[in-house]
Amino acid sequence: MQTSRKSIGLVGAVAIGIGGMVGGGIFAVLGEAVSLSRGATPLAFLFGGIVALLTALSYARLSVAYPGRGGTVTYIDNAFGNTLASGSVNLMLWLSYLVTIALYAVAFAAYAHTFFPDGPPLLRHILISAAIVLPTAINLVSSTFVSRSESFIVGIKMLLLAVIIVSSLPYLQAAPFEPRHWGPLFSIVSAGMIIFVAYEGFELIANASEDIADPKRNLPRAFVLSVLIVIALYVLIAAVTVSTVPEAVLEKAKDYALAVAAQPALGHGGFILVAVAALLATFSAINATIYGNARLGYTLAKDGRLPEAFDAERRNEPFIGILATMAAALLIANTFDLTEIAIIGSAGFLLIFALVNAAALKLAEATGGNRFLHLSALLLSACALAILLYHTWEENGRAVIIFGGFIALSVLFESLYGRRVRGHFLDRPY
Repeated sequence: MQTSRKSIGLVGAVAIGIGGMVGGGIFAVLGEAVSLSRGATPLAFLFGGIVALLTALSYARLSVAYPGRGGTVTYIDNAFGNTLASGSVNLMLWLSYLVTIALYAVAFAAYAHTFFPDGPPLLRHILISAAIVLPTAINLVSSTFVSRSESFIVGIKMLLLAVIIVSSLPYLQAAPFEPRHWGPLFSIVSAGMIIFVAYEGFELIANASEDIADPKRNLPRAFVLSVLIVIALYVLIAAVTVSTVPEAVLEKAKDYALAVAAQPALGHGGFILVAVAALLATFSAINATIYGNARLGYTLAKDGRLPEAFDAERRNEPFIGILATMAAALLIANTFDLTEIAIIGSAGFLLIFALVNAAALKLAEATGGNRFLHLSALLLSACALAILLYHTWEENGRAVIIFGGFIALSVLFESLYGRRVRGHFLDRPY
C-alpha cells in the first residue's frame, strides 16, 4: 500500500510559516522601526502585519486551488499567462530573496561587531562576507544539514523572544507609549512598510502545500495562525523595546537594538545571550534562504525561465545556483547599508505580494475567493508600496533608484532572454 506524501499537519504548517517569518528579520529591522516611529513602534509592526495577514488570505486561496512547489510563480502565471510582466516577476522574486540574504548578513555583522567594539572598519565587511560564504559552503556540502537544523534553531529563537518578553514585563513603563513620544503618523506607517521584510516568509507554506494533510482545511488556518502569532510576537517585542530602553540608547545601537532591549531585565548577560542568538538566527536564515533561492533558480532554469546553467547539478546540489546566489548576495551586502537593504527588500516583497493579490482577485471565481477581500489586499499592498517609496525618496533617494534598477533589470532580462532565447527554443511565445 502506497504511503501518502501528505505528512505535514496543521502544527507543522504553522511552524513553517513562523520559521519563515521569524528568521533574522526582527533582529535586523527593529532599530529601523524605532528610529522612525519611536513610542509608536508597536503600531508600525501592526500596520505591516495587517498587510501580511490580508496577503496571506490570498495565498491561502491560491495554494488550495494550485498546490505545488511553484508557489508565487505558479499563481501569477495562472492568472496572467506567459507575458513580459509575469515573466519579469520570476527574476524579481529571485532578486528579492537575494536582498533578504544581504539583510541577514549585515545584521549578523552588526551583532558580531559588538564583541569587537574596537575592530577596524574592514572587520564589518569580513564578517558580512563570512556570514554568506560559510553557509554557501554548507549548502554545497550537505543540504540535509540545512533542513534538519532549521526546526531546532526556530525553537531557540522563539524561546529566546519569549524569555525577553516575560522577563521584561515588570520593567514596562506607560510613558513612552504616550502620543507625545510618537513619530509623525506618516513616519509610523512608513516604518511599518520598511520593516515589512520581517513578515516575508509566510509564503513558504504555499511551497509545501502539496505535502500538507487536508489542505482545504489546514492551509487557510496555517496562513492565518502563523501570521497572527508573529504579529503578536513582534508587537510585544516592540513594546518591550521602546518601553524599557531610552530613545537615545536605541538610536545609538540601532543595528543591534534587540540585544539592548534585553539588558534592563537580564543585564549584560542578556545582551550577550541575545547577540549570540542573533548570530545563530541570522546565520541559519542565510543558510535556509540560500538553500531555497538556489532551488528557486534551479526550478526556473528547468522550466526554461533562467539560463540552463542554473540547473547544473553536482552531488545532487544546484551548485551553479548556489554560487550565483552567493556572489550576488556578497555584492549587495557589501555595497549597501542596512537601511537601504531593508527598504529594497520590503519594497520587493510588497510589489510581489501586490501581484499575488491581483492574481487572487483575477482567479477569485476559480478559487472560490472573496473578491472584496482580495481587492482590499491588492489596494492595501499597493498603497503600502507607494507610501514606502514616497517616504524613501524624501529620506534616501538612492534606495528607490536601486529598487527601480532591480525592476529594470528583471524586465530587461525577460525581454532579451525570454523573448529571444526561451520563447524560441522552448516554443513558449508570449
